[in-house]
Amino acid sequence: MAAPDTRSPDAAAGTPSASAYSAKPCPICSKPSAERFHPFCSKRCADVDLHRWLSGSYAIPGRPDEEEDGEAQDEG
Repeated sequence: MAAPDTRSPDAAAGTPSASAYSAKPCPICSKPSAERFHPFCSKRCADVDLHRWLSGSYAIPGRPDEEEDGEAQDEG
């Protein structure tokens, strides 16, 4: 017989509880995050983060480009 689920309804549904939203601070200004703008505290901080991604301030490193024949391009 399986044990009863004692988690909160939010946890059972797979959604974070309100306390989970405030556990981590906003990555932009370090204020407590808001459920509506998670993981940010406000629309402003969400927009600041979006601008950083779109302007290239954030970048994910990758491998150097390769020619169609599979050889690396010379830089210079």
